[in-house]
Amino acid sequence: MSRLLYQGVAGIIDRTVGLSSDSAIDHSLRRQWQAAQWDKLREECGVVAIHGHPDAARQAYLGLYALQHRGQESAGIATADGHHLANIKGMGLVSEIFTDDVLQKLPGQMAIGHTRYSTTGDSALLNAQPIRVDSTKGLIAIAHNGNLVNLGNLRTRLEREGAYFQTTSDSEIIVQLIAHSRANTLVDAIADSLSQVEGAFSIVMMTRDRIFAARDPRGFRPLSMGRIRNADGPDTIVFASESCAFDLLRAEYERDVLPGELVMVTGDGVTSRYYATGVPQASCIFEHVYFARPDSRIFGRWVQESRDQMGRQLARESGVPADVIVPVPDSGVTAALGYAEEAGVPFRLGLIRNHYVGRTFIEPEQRVRDFGVRLKLNPVRNLLEGKRVVLIDDSIIRGTTSRKIVRMVRGAGAKEVHLRISCPPTISPCFYGVDTPRKRDLIAANQSIEEIRRFIEADSLAYLSLDGLLQSCNGEKPQGFCTACYTGQYPTQWVDVNEILPATAGA
Repeated sequence: MSRLLYQGVAGIIDRTVGLSSDSAIDHSLRRQWQAAQWDKLREECGVVAIHGHPDAARQAYLGLYALQHRGQESAGIATADGHHLANIKGMGLVSEIFTDDVLQKLPGQMAIGHTRYSTTGDSALLNAQPIRVDSTKGLIAIAHNGNLVNLGNLRTRLEREGAYFQTTSDSEIIVQLIAHSRANTLVDAIADSLSQVEGAFSIVMMTRDRIFAARDPRGFRPLSMGRIRNADGPDTIVFASESCAFDLLRAEYERDVLPGELVMVTGDGVTSRYYATGVPQASCIFEHVYFARPDSRIFGRWVQESRDQMGRQLARESGVPADVIVPVPDSGVTAALGYAEEAGVPFRLGLIRNHYVGRTFIEPEQRVRDFGVRLKLNPVRNLLEGKRVVLIDDSIIRGTTSRKIVRMVRGAGAKEVHLRISCPPTISPCFYGVDTPRKRDLIAANQSIEEIRRFIEADSLAYLSLDGLLQSCNGEKPQGFCTACYTGQYPTQWVDVNEILPATAGA
């Protein structure tokens, strides 16, 4: 059983209940193992909102289940019935936290949900979302995907004005700004607060009788709106970080919430307003490269199409004689299919991923080299032995995992191993909600492509060009993307002092 935090739940005093014998240890070990063994960028969160459904909590649960890839650390659901607002959240996976018994404690026709991988704020139950605050504007629950970059100054100002923060999460800044706004109406207070924060945010909020959804003016993170058509009453309006959640809810994709837009849903219908306009769009291009599911439509384009084009462009830019194209599962599969078709080389699943690795494991031999990768991936020897293999992956971050995979494929008998990456070299950290290593830990920020090739022990290494990536993701309607992780040029005025290296003698 997971440890759960109950807030405003009928018949239960606000408190933390339940703790399995291995819960706290499990998550600590799991995070340490992930950090050491699996050097992938981590997405920060997924959010969902439901308005006008008799079993809103269960609908939110299904939406979060579809968004589980966006965060596996904690999850929460808040519901409202017009009079009360209840919130339950816990550490762990969505299915572990929200059993039938727990969902029954969340009645109401409205719900918001959140699944989290921590970025700003400690990894703790206290910072799990939704965050529920009883403010001067009434009870408000908020779920936030993204990261604010000016929270230090805002937090200091709010504390001077008497704000008391329950968490160390930047998401609570928005609620405190709403509470301290001098605007006369709640929707004006929300618009006022959103205009003061800088950075990335796709948020859903809920009061006792309304749902709100908004994106930051640059549109860093995705947020889509859908509709469940009800023959015997008003339609159910749903919001989700990715449209793949709508398929499980049997909802129709309607449109994206636009950058700088604030949408409000009440019993009277849907209304919209813009709290910011004229800001250049800077949607996170890595959503198309890696984070989003291939069956999602984000920023107006199907992810599957973008990744297929990345693979095709990669083959055109850096093709090499080969016998077989092998993806690094799962994120490299779609790009590898495009590469194989463009190159006219057979596509084979030469690496098999174990999808059932539990939250904990007992490592049988600490000295076994590459154990962490072998726990998740296993080579298919008869597909690799004696072959010239092109491996397709979405990125190289620290390089340690790539080296282990190359070794694994070569150990299975491959004659040559060529690594192709479906994005440019990652040279800069992200400050907009992605858990990125510091610049000194990004291998491409400190080594040339040839040096990286030697480190990972591949016969050749090539990345997709930035122009090729932009061309792959833009489709028929070109739009603005944030490419700061590849260029070091950030769309907001932001410098992390921890990223500034000390001056050397004589510099």
